[in-house]
Amino acid sequence: MRRENKEKKEQIIFSGIQPSGNLNIGNYIGAISQWVKMQDKYHCIFSIVDYHAITIKQDPNLLRQRIIEVTKIYLAAGIDSQQSIIFQQSTIPAHTELAWILNCYGAHIADLNKMTQFKTKAGEHQETVSVGLYDYPVLMAADILLYNTDLVPVGEDQKQHVELARDIARRFNNEFGEIFKIPQPVVRKDGARIMSLLDPTKKMSKSDDNQNNAIALLDSLELAQKKIMKAVTDSGSEIEYDLENKPALSNLLTIYAILGNREIPRLVKDYRGQGYGKFKKDLAKVVEKFLHNFQEKYNNISDNDVRQILEEGRIKAEALASQKLSEVRKLIGVR
Repeated sequence: MRRENKEKKEQIIFSGIQPSGNLNIGNYIGAISQWVKMQDKYHCIFSIVDYHAITIKQDPNLLRQRIIEVTKIYLAAGIDSQQSIIFQQSTIPAHTELAWILNCYGAHIADLNKMTQFKTKAGEHQETVSVGLYDYPVLMAADILLYNTDLVPVGEDQKQHVELARDIARRFNNEFGEIFKIPQPVVRKDGARIMSLLDPTKKMSKSDDNQNNAIALLDSLELAQKKIMKAVTDSGSEIEYDLENKPALSNLLTIYAILGNREIPRLVKDYRGQGYGKFKKDLAKVVEKFLHNFQEKYNNISDNDVRQILEEGRIKAEALASQKLSEVRKLIGVR
């Protein structure tokens, strides 16, 4: 058992979130809460991926604010800067330099043409959106490969990008030798994809125009309660977990179970015959309690604390990234 734990601790986790939009309980359940649990088992590196955010135009002042905000959210959720590296992506030039090298060695136009996230975000404007939006999966590959990453915790919608990173790493390795580790995606099974409160066919998004679709981590308790009470339900009145026939209710049950530390079968049993009204009122209380505790921690973190943590993280991340980039430069002949 001790040997197994040691081997796991030697493995490296890398993941990050863009500082755009309002981080919500879907981001917390599907990603951040998972990261917190991984800290005791793995060497964890978590980034605020601000260069990914600018693939869509951002207000500069708001972007600066959100970089601080996302870092505070990491910390309030339980990510420990003494255990894990927390850093701002743009402060490490190796990310963009390696992305350019991978554009030239390993990434193919055919790969990027298959990326469903680009097609979704660009919609009917694929010919006029920024090249960055089209190419950002290669930057994501660079983010991952710089740190000898073993595992990448992602949502289901980002799994395709990790697969691309794997393909790029293999192609580079085939040409130059075993320089990059081949990373594995890790997708949380329960609650990996929290859906919109108003449309259970769509993922709960931090960039949705209608913010009633999501409960932001920094929403007021009153607003969060209103959003839960307005959340759509399915036909009938029985509390059942059935993704095919009752997707809206199943989504609410998942939120209740994870934020309230309950089991879904037990919830179904406890609410048998009580109807949606009682269930949603109790769910609202669970969400309120979670947000109250979370925001209390968030509000106790100062901007200066964040700046210090990001600088400490930059120093640690840069040491790792510079070493890997130096090896890559030598292999391709520019050093």
